[in-house]
Amino acid sequence: MRLIVSLLLVVALAVTAFSFYQVYTEKIRLRGELEGRTIVLAESLQESVTPLVQSNSLKKLNRLVERFGNRERLKGVAVFDREGNILSSTPELIPKIPKPLPQIISSITENRSLGSFIKIDDKKTYIYTIPISEEDRLIGALALFHDASYMDLRLEGIWEHNLLRFLTMSILIVVITLLVVRWSVTGPIAQFAEWMRELRMGKGKVTQPSASLRGDVLAPLISEVTHLAKSLSLARARAEEEARLRVKAESLWTASRLKEHMRAELGRKKLFLISNREPYMHVKEGRNIGCIIPAGGVVTALDPVMRICDGVWIAHGGGDADREIVDENDKLRVPPEEPAYTLKRIWLTKEEEDGYYYGFSNEGLWPLCHITHTRPIFRLEDWVHYQRVNEKFADALLKEIANEESPLVLIQDYHLALLPLLVKEKRPDAKVSLFWHIPWPNPEAYGICPWHQEILIGMLGADIIGFHTQFHCNNFLDTVDRFLESKIDWEHFSVDRGGHTTLARPFPISVSFESLSDKASAIQEKASLKETILKEIGIQAKYLGVGVDRIDYTKGIPERFRAIERFLEKYHEFVGEFIFIELGAPSRIHIKRYRDVMTEIEEMVDKINWRFQTKRWKPIVFLKRHHRHEEIYRFYKTADLCMVTSLHDGMNLVAKEFVTSRADEDGVLILSQFTGASRELKDAIIVNPYAIEGMADAIYLALTMEQDERSQRMVRMRQVVREHNIYRWAGNLITILVRLRMPEVLEQERD
Repeated sequence: MRLIVSLLLVVALAVTAFSFYQVYTEKIRLRGELEGRTIVLAESLQESVTPLVQSNSLKKLNRLVERFGNRERLKGVAVFDREGNILSSTPELIPKIPKPLPQIISSITENRSLGSFIKIDDKKTYIYTIPISEEDRLIGALALFHDASYMDLRLEGIWEHNLLRFLTMSILIVVITLLVVRWSVTGPIAQFAEWMRELRMGKGKVTQPSASLRGDVLAPLISEVTHLAKSLSLARARAEEEARLRVKAESLWTASRLKEHMRAELGRKKLFLISNREPYMHVKEGRNIGCIIPAGGVVTALDPVMRICDGVWIAHGGGDADREIVDENDKLRVPPEEPAYTLKRIWLTKEEEDGYYYGFSNEGLWPLCHITHTRPIFRLEDWVHYQRVNEKFADALLKEIANEESPLVLIQDYHLALLPLLVKEKRPDAKVSLFWHIPWPNPEAYGICPWHQEILIGMLGADIIGFHTQFHCNNFLDTVDRFLESKIDWEHFSVDRGGHTTLARPFPISVSFESLSDKASAIQEKASLKETILKEIGIQAKYLGVGVDRIDYTKGIPERFRAIERFLEKYHEFVGEFIFIELGAPSRIHIKRYRDVMTEIEEMVDKINWRFQTKRWKPIVFLKRHHRHEEIYRFYKTADLCMVTSLHDGMNLVAKEFVTSRADEDGVLILSQFTGASRELKDAIIVNPYAIEGMADAIYLALTMEQDERSQRMVRMRQVVREHNIYRWAGNLITILVRLRMPEVLEQERD
C-alpha cells in the first residue's frame, strides 16, 4: 500500500502540474485566436462604418450593424459617437451595455484599439473597441462583442479529461503494481519460504530456486540465500558423512575433519602460504571491477585449504585492478562472496616480472624440469631478477611473521626456490616447507642450469620439500648427491647439510571432493546441459569430448588434436557424431615459444575442421579464453570423455577435477602416462601422448565402452580421489611440518 500510495501521489502531482501548464498554454492560444479574428472583423467593419457615421446615415448604419450581429459567437456590434453615446447597436445589446462604457471612453480618449473581457448575462464576453476617424479627426468608435464562454468550457474540458486520465492511470498503476509485486516480490518470497522449509526438512535440492531466473529486484537476495542454503546443505552433508565414517570407523579426510585436525595441531597459529600466482585476481571490466580465479593447479588445490585455516596467502598481484581493491597494507579478505582468509599482494615492476617470471622461471626452470624437447634459456639478467624477487617475497613474509612464534610457512613451486633459505637465515625458528608442483628432472638434465648449486642450496633451507611422486623425490636426492657436499639418508629420504636436515617426501596433491548431487539428478542434469552446450556452440553431435588446459607446450594439445584427426580417419562412422571442445586458457604470451604453440594449435584446428566439417558440424571447437570454474564444470559433467595428454606433468589436477564432477558415475578419462595422476587413477585409459595411433584407438575405446564398464571405472576413480583428496594432502603435509622438530618423529617413522 505504501508503494501504491507513493506512486499515485507522484502521478497526481505530475498530472496536476501538466494540467496547469496545458490550461495556461491553451488559454493563451484561444485568446490569441479570438483577438486575431476580432481585429480582422473590426478593421473590415471600420471601413464600412466610417462614411456612414460621417454622413450621419443612421438607417444604413443600423442595417449594417444588424447584419453583422448575427454571426457565430458574435453577440453584436455597437457604434459610438466621440462622446461615447450609442449611435447604433445590435438590439439585444442595448440594455446590456453599461452607460457609459469605460472601454469606449478609454479607446476614444487614447485613440487606440483596446480589448478586454466583461460579463454580459453572466457569460464571459470579449469586447474589442477601435476608434473611427476621418482625416485625422476622431468621430467615434466601433465595439465588437464576442461570446467567450466557449473558452471556459474548453479549459474545463481539459481538467475533466486529465482527471479521467489520472483515474485510468491510477487503476492501471494499482493493478500492474500488484501484479509485479506478486510476481517479483511476494511470489518469490513465498517460493523461497517453501524452498527453505523443504531444505530445513531435508527434502529440498541445493540448486538455486527457479524464482531467481526472473531477474527481478530480489536477485541479490536470492543469490545470498542460495549461498546460505548451499552452505547449510554442505554442512549437513559433511555432518552426515562424518557420522557415517564414525560408524564405519573409516578415515576419510573432509573439510571439517581437516579444520578440527588443524585446530588441534596448530592451536592459534596461522598458516602462511606463499606463491607466485594469487588465488583471486581483480580485473577491469569496462567501468566495473571483476574478480576472476586464475587458471592453474596451485590455486585449485590450495584455496579450499586456506578457507579452513584463516591464514595469510602472499602472492604477486598481477590483475590490472588489484591495487584498487587492497587496503593500505596491500591486503584484502577473500573469497569476495564469503571472506575466509587474508590475501597479501606483492607488487613487481615490469622488468622484475619479465626477468623473474617470464625469463628465469618459465624460459629456464619450466622447460628444464619438464623435459619436453624445448631448450631452456638462462640469462644472467633473468637470474638477477629472480634473486631480487625472491628477496622481495622474503621481506614481505618476514614482516608478516614478525610477531609469530615458530611460524608455519608453506612455499609453493619453482618460482620461489631461493625463499626457504632467505627465511631460515632471518627466522631459524620458522618451520618451512617447499612444495614443488612440477616434475624434478634427473641430475644430468638439471645440470644444464648454470646456477644449479645456488638453487639447491636455497631449496634445502626448507625443513621439508614435497613432490608429487616418489620418483621425483628420488631424482631430487640424486641431484643433491651429485652437485652438493651433503649426507643423503636414503632410509628416511632426507638431506643433512651444514647441520640442517631437510626431508624429501611424496605428497600427491589433489582436489576437494564435495558433491551434493545424487546419481539420478546428475544424469538428468547431464542431458539438459549437453543440449544447452551444443545449442550454444551451434553444433549437432551425439558424442562430446572435452579438454581443459592452460595453453602450454607441455600439455600435449597438438598431439591430442592429431589423435582426433587420426581417429576420424580410422573410424568414419564417428564423422558428424563426435565433437571435441578444448577450453584453452592463454598464458605466458610474452614468451615466443608459447606464442608459437598457440599459433600451431589454431592452425591445426583450422586444418582439421576444414578437412572434416559439414554445414552443421565440425570436429573441434577451440574456446580460447579464461574460463571460470563454474563454466568448466558444465563441460566436465556433460562430456563422454576427457583427454589429459600432458607430455610431462607433476600431477595434473584436471584429471581429478573431471572425476569429482561425475556424480552420474559415467564418462571416460583418457590420461597420459607421464602425469602424476596416472599413478593413482589406474582405471583411466592410460596412453602415451607421443603415440598418435594408440591415442586414436583410445578415443574409439572410450566411445564404444559398455555402460557397466564405464561406470565401474568411474566409481573406482572417484573412490580414489575421495580418499586421497586435498584435505588429506594438507593434513599430512602440515602434520609432518608441525611435528618435524619432535625427536619422536623419526622414531615413529622407523616403527
